[in-house]
This record gives sequence, structure tokens and C-alpha cells, in this order.
Amino acid sequence: MHNSTDNKDIKRLVDCKKTCIVRVVKLNADAELRQRLISFGIMKNAILEVLEHAPAKSTIEVKVGKMRIALRAKEAELIEVATL
Repeated sequence: MHNSTDNKDIKRLVDCKKTCIVRVVKLNADAELRQRLISFGIMKNAILEVLEHAPAKSTIEVKVGKMRIALRAKEAELIEVATL
């Protein structure tokens, strides 16, 4: 994936393994989904911890602050993150 930042560890949230702690770099979602993610605290520079992948990786559970959120895999594909 080509990106304007020099960080080689940029990947999609959906590709992160369990227990991985990452920083949000970019949200590639449409305005409605972007607003919903931001309301959950998932925004640029937010720190997320991947807690669990559902069977078949249809959903991914992440921790944002003290909140636990389940995202659809299609939503997690739109979130670019950098490993810490």
C-alpha cells in the first residue's frame, strides 16, 4: 500500500492480529461512517487495541480508551493504522 507518510508499518485495521496496539492514521470511510467512527472515539491518532476477531473474521473487536467496540470487517478495512 502506498502512502504519503514514511512509516512502513501502515496497514489496515482488519489485518491486525489479536493484542496488537495501533494508532489510527487515516479513515477512508464515507462521511456518515466517518462520523459514526468518530463518535466511538476512532479518529486520527486514536490508540486502538485489537481484542478479538470473530470466526471467519466477519467482525473485529477493538478497545478505544475504556470502550470495547465491534466493527464489521468491511469497516475495519477502511481504517489505516500504524503499529506502535
